[in-house]
Amino acid sequence: VQLQACGGGLVQPGGSLRLSCVASGSGRLTSIIAMGWFRQAPGKGREYVGAVGWNSIDHYANSVRGRVSVSRNNREKTATLEMINLKPEDTAVYYCTADLHADRARYGDPTFWKYWGQGTQVTVSS
Repeated sequence: VQLQACGGGLVQPGGSLRLSCVASGSGRLTSIIAMGWFRQAPGKGREYVGAVGWNSIDHYANSVRGRVSVSRNNREKTATLEMINLKPEDTAVYYCTADLHADRARYGDPTFWKYWGQGTQVTVSS
């Protein structure tokens, strides 16, 4: 399974962003249950943002709750991250993730996720 994220770029403070992730490949592609998003700011570890299960039930990190929405299209094998009211501290490389299981208690643990995309840079600056 390969994950390709896109949609990053330069965003002004207070603006919004929409990132997309496409899953491709063969074999276990149809067995993906959960898809999620992490981010990593310069000099920091990977931080969980949010995730969504096969049944579209979503889950978010407390740090971004209320500003983020994660959704998916099971038929097209895509996941979308939308964030509003962006702040400079949202600047990071954003990674798309996927796994063959769903466990809301573990979504925030990077070791839970089996598949990772290459990341897309988001810079929030005026």
